[in-house]
Amino acid sequence: MDLTVISTYRCNSKCQMCYVWKHPSDPKEEVSIKTLEKLPGGFDNVNVSGGEPTLRNDLPEIIDVLYPKGRIIEISSNGLSADKIVPIIKKYSNIKVRFSLEGDEITNNAIRGEKDGYNKKVRGLQLLKEAGGSDLGFAFVIQDENADQLVKVYELTQKLGVELATSTLHNAWQFHKNDNYFYERLSVARNVEGLITKMLQTYSIKNWFRAYLNLGLIQKILGHDRLIKCTAGSDFMFVDPWSDVFACNVRKDLLVGNLEKQLWEEIINSEEMKGKLSEIEKCTQNCWMVTTARTAMRSKIIHSFPKLGPFIWVLKNKVKVSLGNKVHFDNDIDYNDVKPTPYIKRDSYLDKTIKKDLQKKDDPHYIAESYLNE
Repeated sequence: MDLTVISTYRCNSKCQMCYVWKHPSDPKEEVSIKTLEKLPGGFDNVNVSGGEPTLRNDLPEIIDVLYPKGRIIEISSNGLSADKIVPIIKKYSNIKVRFSLEGDEITNNAIRGEKDGYNKKVRGLQLLKEAGGSDLGFAFVIQDENADQLVKVYELTQKLGVELATSTLHNAWQFHKNDNYFYERLSVARNVEGLITKMLQTYSIKNWFRAYLNLGLIQKILGHDRLIKCTAGSDFMFVDPWSDVFACNVRKDLLVGNLEKQLWEEIINSEEMKGKLSEIEKCTQNCWMVTTARTAMRSKIIHSFPKLGPFIWVLKNKVKVSLGNKVHFDNDIDYNDVKPTPYIKRDSYLDKTIKKDLQKKDDPHYIAESYLNE
């Protein structure tokens, strides 16, 4: 099972596709070290995220607690304060770190509302590399405003010797967004083809299967059904800043317990959990996030291996590319089937001052009733 720990909803970016920064959590109420100690060992990937996790003054202590509990420990950060991660990397050089980067300097700074954000991220990743980091990279949210820069950012990562993770627009309760829609689904989707081809051309097995993940993103962008059924709840769990445990990171109705008040074993073996797993079986949300897509790709028999479908696609298309042939995307994807989408403009908050609404423990944290991903 993978686990994401949202350590805080405070954030010093002002992203146009995620409004968590408008609704910060109260630092006094955020999930404690004592509560995180209650988590068992044996997780595959434990992702410490936010908001912005470097705003937690006790982030090093959080990592100390979680490090023995997962095969891979990951920090998802905006990259504006890399210096706060340097001591962690010096202690645990294999910690996985991903900085959010949404294109070139002008594009990234506009999308993420960050003054000089691009340069801070690039310098920050180099700083972590010098500190001994061995699993570093950028994370890119594909959207209309930056899709044409996707391959260039990938080429930057190759030049720097780091990784690239990709996702795309989603609506979810922790984003406080239910109006993230594409303007031009078809053109955005076509831009992802170049990245898939580039990844298949490498000698990295990890990149080959990332190519398949990006194939799933094309389907998501076009509004098609998921390539593989979601396994949230059984292969993935999510802890929010108030220690609430969710079976899913999109639907707020899939709350299954509270880690501060309950034991982990009590939560996952509860009748509440069983009922939510039944609801997930019938879920119609068309999500394809790396958190749940990665776990869905795993073999149920040997977890370090992929399922047969992804394996065959990767093998077939890696051979094609190795022989100098093109990937025939139209054989896998029906580009004539493009779901209609409303045009809801996303504004940059780069030079804007916006009043923030502090969320308290007793507040209804997740305001909108439903979040739809098509």
